[in-house]
Amino acid sequence: MIRNYFTVAWRNLVRNKAFSAINIIGLTTGMTCCMLLLLYIRSELSFDRHHEFADDLYLVNSEAINAGGHEVYPKLSASYAQALKAEYPEVMEATRLWVNIIEDRTLLTVDERGKPANSFYETKGYQVDSTFFDVFSYTFLEGDAKTALNDPHSVVLSEELAHKLFGNTPVLNKTIRVGGTTGFGENFKITGVYKGEQARSHIDARFFVPMSVGWVAAFIREQPATYTGNNLYYTYVRLKPGTDTEKFNRKLAAFMNKYVRQSLKKAGFDKRIFLVPVKNIHLYSQLANIVTATSSAKYLYILGSIALFTLLIACINFMNLSTARSAKRATEVGVRKVLGAGKQGLVGQFLGESMLLAIISLLIASLAVSLSLPAFNQLTGKSLATSELINPLTIIAFLILTLLTGLAAGSYPAFYLSVFKPVDVIKGRFTNQSSSLGLRRGLVVFQFVVAIGLVVATIVIRQQMNFLRDQPLGFVKDQQLVVPLHGSNYSAIKQEMLKNSRIAGVAGADYYPGITNQTNFSLYRPDQSVNEIQDVKTNRVSPEFMQVMRFSLVAGRLFSRDFPGDTASRIVVNEATLRKFAIPLKKAIGQKLNFDWQGTTNVYEIVGVVKDFHFADLHQSIQPYAFHLSLGNQFNYMVAHIQTTDMSDVLPFLENRWKTLVANEPFEYSFLNEDFQKNYQSDTRTSRIVNTFTIVSILISCLGLLGLAAFAAQQRTKEIGVRKVLGASVTNVVALLTKDFIKLVLLSIAIASPIAWYAMNQWLQSFAYKIDIEWWVFAVSGLLTLGIALLTVSFQSIKAALMNPVKSLRSE
Repeated sequence: MIRNYFTVAWRNLVRNKAFSAINIIGLTTGMTCCMLLLLYIRSELSFDRHHEFADDLYLVNSEAINAGGHEVYPKLSASYAQALKAEYPEVMEATRLWVNIIEDRTLLTVDERGKPANSFYETKGYQVDSTFFDVFSYTFLEGDAKTALNDPHSVVLSEELAHKLFGNTPVLNKTIRVGGTTGFGENFKITGVYKGEQARSHIDARFFVPMSVGWVAAFIREQPATYTGNNLYYTYVRLKPGTDTEKFNRKLAAFMNKYVRQSLKKAGFDKRIFLVPVKNIHLYSQLANIVTATSSAKYLYILGSIALFTLLIACINFMNLSTARSAKRATEVGVRKVLGAGKQGLVGQFLGESMLLAIISLLIASLAVSLSLPAFNQLTGKSLATSELINPLTIIAFLILTLLTGLAAGSYPAFYLSVFKPVDVIKGRFTNQSSSLGLRRGLVVFQFVVAIGLVVATIVIRQQMNFLRDQPLGFVKDQQLVVPLHGSNYSAIKQEMLKNSRIAGVAGADYYPGITNQTNFSLYRPDQSVNEIQDVKTNRVSPEFMQVMRFSLVAGRLFSRDFPGDTASRIVVNEATLRKFAIPLKKAIGQKLNFDWQGTTNVYEIVGVVKDFHFADLHQSIQPYAFHLSLGNQFNYMVAHIQTTDMSDVLPFLENRWKTLVANEPFEYSFLNEDFQKNYQSDTRTSRIVNTFTIVSILISCLGLLGLAAFAAQQRTKEIGVRKVLGASVTNVVALLTKDFIKLVLLSIAIASPIAWYAMNQWLQSFAYKIDIEWWVFAVSGLLTLGIALLTVSFQSIKAALMNPVKSLRSE
């Protein structure tokens, strides 16, 4: 019986080539989009779930509470890890991870005997405790994870980095030199190589070095043990299986009372710690940056909705075209019923046709996914491999998708066609029922509601991205060259740079706009108590920094070498700082602010106020910020303002001077405006995906509309002939055939607009600074969709209107 269904279904598909082609193209396109987006969503959902103890791994998060409010901060001081393990038997293991706040990349040098030394700057290098691989599971290709970090001068590399440094040869026990504050230029033995965890873990590391070496080791040794300050380390714990996390979180209040409460009271603020499941960090932690950039589950909801709607639109095309062709299938149904076919058999027959179409579409879609995966990876920033298509779970998911697609597309046509009365059909009394016509219209409206909603989303997201790019930031971001110094001699490099007439100014700083600033002071006015402290971000700079960045001065003065009395105890603040401390602008200059640290009260004097600026990206509101001078000439970064957009002469000059002064380190640079835009990578990626699939959904909708218009014109062939004989013009006929479709699109615009406004308004809430959605966005979206629909329908309408009426009226 099933074989018969598919045989008859195949014959029907071959016999109706146009109908079959439209449906296969639509279903294939919909399934391809859905499969690609499902691969992306599956990749996002898989983060940190591959660890052996994934269900028992937690980040110890914290929330600081002071007079200024609450701030969630995912780092703790060095003391917490071992104290938690010692205090609670539920903690099987604890480990810390340090992200270098001084340098954003590390110099690695390969110096093999008989070969010239090769040096590379590498990012994503982290320092960790020796217990790190007892907590997190990494697949080791060389070495033993259990002992890899026991030696302080060991280094563990990712497979990709090992190949970059040594080619396709074993690297175990070879040595590399680790520069900067991570390794102080000392030799480290390679004790392990692991498979990279890109798109699998929030700790997407290129290499690991023990925390017992370098700057961080000295910092931990020299600083007094504290639970209140120096919150620089991500702290993770592995709990015993079956531990009740809620109960354990409640126990942490007692831990804070025992170890921290007294020092917190002296510091003037309160604090609580709590656990965040590691497997939730990437999508559900609502923390923007935990080691590497995180994402948000809301993006998956958006993409999942696009995948579902794209496939639904394709299924709707099938349903519409099948019911529109019902008159042509009515005689077949009548004859089958007369010959004894029951409703169940007819339903099976028509579902068989839709299933056959779905299977054909799956085969073509699988090939399309395989071919389009490189382009999709480029679009999404993923590294999805073709091998993931033959994963058993993926195959099962796609087969289920095919089954659901076949059922969704064929269910209504099957039940609709199977209930025709054979007597009415055979006597010719069958007419296309109004119920099916109403359903078709409803489905067309649904298609275009989705399409218009996606067009609105595309315009709003593009507007917001342009707003982020063009929004005044409070400083000059263009033609600012950023050079990481890695401990190099700032003064000497600055002098050499200024010999180029196209370089207007050079300055040094620990941080520059767009990157994470890890330092802050807890300040209070002298007339306040320590319990009224407010956190203020701080940045150590050279006297020229604010002039080079072109900050706008609103009161007082900026730092200058003309004022030798300017020391680290004098600060320049932004307007947000004055608001936080309720200091009037006219009284700001000379105002003192206190900072208590390790039993000493440090006093800072405000000498200047600059206009508010965006040091962080526009997801975040402007925070209090203060600049203070460096007592020396050691900075993390150097910023040079270039007076020309033509860098062809400037960059070679800078590289030449760099190599003269820093012979053993490559010259690296970036542009500040590009670095700032990197903060919006996730938003930009979502924008590209929505743009792409909006175009696809509109094309699928128009494909179905084209088929419906063709059948509408075919059904009204004789009517058109009569109208033309009676004097109707081509314009009259086209208007007759298109007006019903235009009404449906207009209804779609009315329904889609408020839904799209609500959805995009919710999306914009993640930005502290955002556009207002204006009325013209909906007008443009509606007119664009209406124009595309009109063009699609008019093609068939004009073709029908130009047909010779003699042929239209010829007797069958």
